[in-house]
Amino acid sequence: MKSTLLTCTVALGLSVIANTTAAADRITGHHFATRSEAMAPNAMAATSQPLATQVALDIMQQGGNAIDAAIAANAVLGLVEPTGNGIGGDLFAIVWDAESKRLFGLNASGRSPKSLTREYFVENGYDSIPARGVLPISVPGTVDGWFELHERFGQLDMKEVLAPAIEYARKGFPVTEVIAYYFERNGEVLQDYPGFADVFMKDGDMPQKGERFTNPDLANTYQTIAEQGRDVFYEGDIARTISDFVQDNGGFLSYEDLASHESTWVDPVSSNYRGYDLWELPPNTQGIAAQQILNMLENFDIAAMGFDSPEYIHHFVEAKKLAFEDRAKYYSDPAFNDVPVEGLLDKGYARERAELIDPNRPANAVEPGNPPTEGDTIYLTTADEAGNMVSLIQSNYRGMGSGVTPAGLGFVLQNRGELFNLAPNHNNVFEPGKRPFHTIIPAFVTKDGKPVMSYGVMGGATQPQMHAQILINIIDFGMNLQEAGDAPRILHTGSGQPTGAEMNDGGTVHLENGFSKHTRRELIKMGHTLQEAVGPFGGYQAIWKNHQEDVYYGASESRKDGHAAGY
Repeated sequence: MKSTLLTCTVALGLSVIANTTAAADRITGHHFATRSEAMAPNAMAATSQPLATQVALDIMQQGGNAIDAAIAANAVLGLVEPTGNGIGGDLFAIVWDAESKRLFGLNASGRSPKSLTREYFVENGYDSIPARGVLPISVPGTVDGWFELHERFGQLDMKEVLAPAIEYARKGFPVTEVIAYYFERNGEVLQDYPGFADVFMKDGDMPQKGERFTNPDLANTYQTIAEQGRDVFYEGDIARTISDFVQDNGGFLSYEDLASHESTWVDPVSSNYRGYDLWELPPNTQGIAAQQILNMLENFDIAAMGFDSPEYIHHFVEAKKLAFEDRAKYYSDPAFNDVPVEGLLDKGYARERAELIDPNRPANAVEPGNPPTEGDTIYLTTADEAGNMVSLIQSNYRGMGSGVTPAGLGFVLQNRGELFNLAPNHNNVFEPGKRPFHTIIPAFVTKDGKPVMSYGVMGGATQPQMHAQILINIIDFGMNLQEAGDAPRILHTGSGQPTGAEMNDGGTVHLENGFSKHTRRELIKMGHTLQEAVGPFGGYQAIWKNHQEDVYYGASESRKDGHAAGY
């Protein structure tokens, strides 16, 4: 489609946006909005694949609650979108419990093999942990996460919750467009890893758009879990199959590693941005990076700068750089390190860091601060008639994970162990039985103690940047829930990483189509490096609770295959 010159004036500080491409002329809303928000009085679900959204609604209409619906949708997504998640990966969730009127956080991430040490990597000439194969495999935490959520909050029997995913796995489902694209890309890289082709390339090719794909092995695995419960995965036949397969292929994950696994209930941590409380899970996740970015930007009049302005984008990128250097140094497994979460989220510390932002020039390198101390992925969200809301994110890492696919089980094991550091004195250094730094983060927003918004954005280091941008779009720029996700996004890459990479050239700014040529030109003149990118801007889902009307709003990512729907 050829670019057309559009000139529009929008309220709340939005500047003129020119030379952009609009998919269609909508009679309401911003020019970049793809559709209206979904609205419903009783329940809402938003996922990245239509069948999963429908299953979530079906479960709630059958008497299940938002927690049952989230588990059911996640199980379906593990089948229909294995390019981003599955029971070989980890899970994090934030739950608003309507009965107790409080938030609960669940860290269902797994730990490194206890028999594998940093010395193994050093002695075998590794500078970093490999991306794929058996060495980056850590214990998959998702199934335990499901049962923790279900035991605490669920209403339906687990057999009913997993039944839709089992049926789709046996009878097949049509592969959707974006997922087919990622199937193809993953197949090019993973086809020779143990067991992968047996499940996903039975005819020699990855599943194509519109193809009715079945996964009978995964159906059997889900059926076994539904009938025998959580322990069959960690202490029974499935655990033995996983550990034997990994070790037969030269890996270290053991039956004992699986049998000793447990999830952790954690208190979400909050930071207020212009009257709204953003809640994230503490490390080993990167959630507090979004809060650090917002804490710094709260010191500037973002609304006055305007959405499509070099000033806003510059300040956002510079705040991100500062937050990510702290992320690289401090974020790690709190069972092994004293992570200064309170200090990192301290408003005074944020003001000090914000003062380091030069309004006219980008920083080529920044140092982590000294906070005050005391002592590819899927995202989905569901909400029910009782007021329960779930923010859930789940992933294999690097799309389909390690590529290692245990025989007869129908799923790929994750490669989260790649995110450890091999530097001996780093907080995130590889150690046996340790949780790696984690990129996947669910988010939740409250106002005056009431639940307002459950949301998340998929995509590695993209996630905290987009968590912050979504709130800025809503709070500073007055966008509605769908517009906040449809709006063109800012992505900065090249910051220091918990794995050891360092930034010395200022990194790279990627802007989606929709930002004007003027803004791009001014950023380049300031000294930013701009580069085109296709696909790394994440995938968004959200539910908003309108308490005045007692109505849910839903929004879903136009960059993915899914949608939001309710009843």
